[in-house]
Amino acid sequence: MLKKLRVALAWIFWIGITLLFLDFTGALHGYLGWMAKAQFLPAVLALNVGVIVALVLLTLVFGRVYCSVICPLGVFQDGISWLGTHRSKKPYHYKKENKWLRYGVWVLFVVALVAGVQAAVALLAPYSAYGRMVQNLLQPVWLWGNNLLAGLAERAGSYAFYEKEVWLRSLPTFVIALVTLAVIVALSLKGGRTWCNSICPVGTTLSFFSRFAMFRPMIDADKCKHCKACELHCKASCIEITKDSASIDHSRCVDCFNCIDECKFGALKYRFAWGKDSSPSAQNDVKGQDESGRRAFMASAVAVAGAAALKGVEARAQEAAKKVDGGFAEVLPKQAPERETPVTPPGSKSVKDFYRKCTACQLCVAECPNNVLRPSGSLEHLMQPEMSFEKGWCRPECTRCSELCPAGAIGKITREEKTQYHVGTSHVNLERCVSASGKALCGKCAQVCPSGAIQMVENEETGLLFPVVAEEICTGCGACEHLCPSRPISAITVNGRNQHI
Repeated sequence: MLKKLRVALAWIFWIGITLLFLDFTGALHGYLGWMAKAQFLPAVLALNVGVIVALVLLTLVFGRVYCSVICPLGVFQDGISWLGTHRSKKPYHYKKENKWLRYGVWVLFVVALVAGVQAAVALLAPYSAYGRMVQNLLQPVWLWGNNLLAGLAERAGSYAFYEKEVWLRSLPTFVIALVTLAVIVALSLKGGRTWCNSICPVGTTLSFFSRFAMFRPMIDADKCKHCKACELHCKASCIEITKDSASIDHSRCVDCFNCIDECKFGALKYRFAWGKDSSPSAQNDVKGQDESGRRAFMASAVAVAGAAALKGVEARAQEAAKKVDGGFAEVLPKQAPERETPVTPPGSKSVKDFYRKCTACQLCVAECPNNVLRPSGSLEHLMQPEMSFEKGWCRPECTRCSELCPAGAIGKITREEKTQYHVGTSHVNLERCVSASGKALCGKCAQVCPSGAIQMVENEETGLLFPVVAEEICTGCGACEHLCPSRPISAITVNGRNQHI
C-alpha cells in the first residue's frame, strides 16, 4: 500500500512539473506553479523559509520521500531504472557509500553557491537539470505536435490550435541538456539511484536529516531469512544482507518501499524508529554512522545557512527557411547585437541579483510567449536566461515569467509595476539607421515605443530625421530593436541596466 501511494504521488508531481515546462499558453502555471516553488534549491535561493522548513520536517519525519515523490529528476530516474530492470532482469546489489565523491561534490556545490558560480550550481541542481532536458529536448517535439494539430484544425475551419515557432534558443544549453540526459539514463539503467546518492547535492543535503527520520524502513533480524530479496530490489543500493547481519544505510534510502514489497517474511517494516529499538535482535545502520551523521548535519546546517545569508561564445541557430517581404525581397533574419550589459527580465532587482539567484531551470524560457528569453551562451552566465529581441519584444501586459520563477530571481510584479521597471536603455547607431542615412523615410522605432521614449528629430544640416532616446523614460522593452527594419543588426540596441529602477 505504501509503495502504491508513493508511486501515485510521484506520477502526479512528475506529470505536473513536466506539463508546466511544456505549456506555452500560460494556462497551467496558475494551477501547477506551486510544484516548482516546492523544489528544494529554488526555495533556498528565494529564502522561502516556509518551504525549506516544510521539506526539512518532511525528511525528519518520513525520510527522503522528497527524492522519490517531489523531485522530478528522481522520479525520472525511477522510471528509467524500472525499464532497465524489467528489460534486462538485472538485480541491484549493495554498494558501499562513496564518501569522497558524494561529499566532495556537495562541498564544491556549496562553495559554488556561496561564490556565485551559478553555472556549476545549475549543472548539479536536480530540478534545473530536469527542466533543461524538458525545455530543450521535449518541448520542441511537443510544439511540432501542436503545429500538426493546428494545420489539421485550420483545414477543418477551426482555430482550436495555433502554430508556435520552434527554434533553437541556445546550442550550448541544448548540448548540455543532451549530455545530462545521456548520463542520467546510463547511470539509472546500470545502478538505479547512483546519481542521487553519489552526485546530487540536494540528495546529500537531505541525507543529513534522513539519518534521524522518525519513520524508517527497519529490519527485524529475528524474522530475516537473509534471502537478499530486499537488497536485490533496492535501487538506492543501501541495504546490505550478509550471513550474520542485515543493515540499511538510511542516509541513502529514498523510501521507495520496494524492499518492504519484496520481503515475504515480514522482516521489513516502515515504522517508528526514534530512540532505542525495543527488539534486541534488530539491527540498523552501520557502526559509527550516527556520529558521522551528526557531524555532517552540523556542517550542512552551517554551510546552507551561510549560503542563504550571502545570497543577496554565443551560438544561436537561425531558421533555414528564407522569409520574404511581399513575396519579392528576401528578408534577412535578425542577429543578436553585442550588448555592453545583459538585459534581465522586469522583476529582477538588478543584473547581479538575478544571476546570483537564477538556477537556469529554463522555466521562464519555456513559458515566455514573446520569445524574448533564451539561455545565455557566455561562460559567465552559461545557461542562465537573458533577454534578446530578434524574435520578439517584452510586451508591457505580460508578467508571466515573474509569476513563475521559483527561485526569486524574478520577483512577482503586476502590469502596473512593470511599467516602472527600467531594465535597459536603447542606443541608436546612426550609421545603420535607414532614416538618418537617407536611405528611406522611417521612424518605426518612435511609432512602436510604448513609453514614448523615442522621438524623431530633424538634422539641421541634412534635413533628415533621426531617432533620439530619452534614457530616463526608456524601459528596455526591446520593441524598437525588434521592429527596426535594419538587417541583420538593428540600428537601435538595448543595453541592460545594472540596477533596475
